[in-house]
Amino acid sequence: MRVSILDDWSDTLRTLPCFSLLDAHDVTVFNDHVTDEAELSRRLAKTEALVLIRERTPLRASLINRLPDLRLVSQRSVYPHIDVDALTARGVLLCSNLHPGSPSYATAELTWGLIIAAMRGIPQQMNAMKKGRWQIGLGSTLRGKTLGIFGYGRIGGELAKYARVFGMNVVVWGREPSREKALADGYQAARDKAEFFSRADILTLHMRLVPATRGIVDGDDLARMKPDSLIVNTSRAGLIAPGALEAALKAGRPGRAAIDVFDVEPIERVDNPLLHMDNVVCTPHIGYVTREEFQLQFTDIFEQINAFAAGAPVNVVNPQALPTGS
Repeated sequence: MRVSILDDWSDTLRTLPCFSLLDAHDVTVFNDHVTDEAELSRRLAKTEALVLIRERTPLRASLINRLPDLRLVSQRSVYPHIDVDALTARGVLLCSNLHPGSPSYATAELTWGLIIAAMRGIPQQMNAMKKGRWQIGLGSTLRGKTLGIFGYGRIGGELAKYARVFGMNVVVWGREPSREKALADGYQAARDKAEFFSRADILTLHMRLVPATRGIVDGDDLARMKPDSLIVNTSRAGLIAPGALEAALKAGRPGRAAIDVFDVEPIERVDNPLLHMDNVVCTPHIGYVTREEFQLQFTDIFEQINAFAAGAPVNVVNPQALPTGS
């Protein structure tokens, strides 16, 4: 099959052992990021199987309808960036392993790294040292502090384990099933959302971005946080209401933030205000970007292509696109 892979920005997929799964196919890898649909349709005109790296490029009906040879879209995890109905109408299969029960350890580890970096001011201390300044301030230890986990799912559960090892208290907020699970695991659940935001010394978000969670954290929530508290977001930028975080940081509640996700990605211009705040640690959506995680994810993605080519597709999201009798 003619396979195209979009948005492999650092040209890493060819270096993974799982890339050999595509040896039988004609593969084109694009290392840049293109948003113009006319250019994308030109590049992908002969593509039969399209590989997407998470949500880097949206796949909407306007583009889908310009790809006459497309038969398969292969990716991993959730797919809010894909018009599944448009694929189905064209008879194009979407295969995506939702990896039930398997947390992203890479994202959990990055979240913990950001917590330590922000609480100890590691990036700021490094930058000052490079400019000839020695010890520019005091950091804060984690032991004895309260970690608030908004969304006690697979990643949130891992963060709670890390916090326990570091001698922290854990309080959880989210849907009722998630609070019940946290209580069963020996953690605390807040009485309400207001108490949750006011109690947390460090608050981290771990939810999928769906209509019900978009803007679920607003300015009133942030204003309840402590002046020396930290908010961490390695999930999705849209969980926080537009502009609310920047305004809250300027007002001093919370006192700092660590952010791995942004409303517009990739950031190609440095005019995002979060990048210029001394009390913010920013990383370029690298929560899942490790060699081990990519090997895991792209083994699934490439195996989905081979299964389709063999006539036995797996992890099918839209079986209605299959020919009658399949």
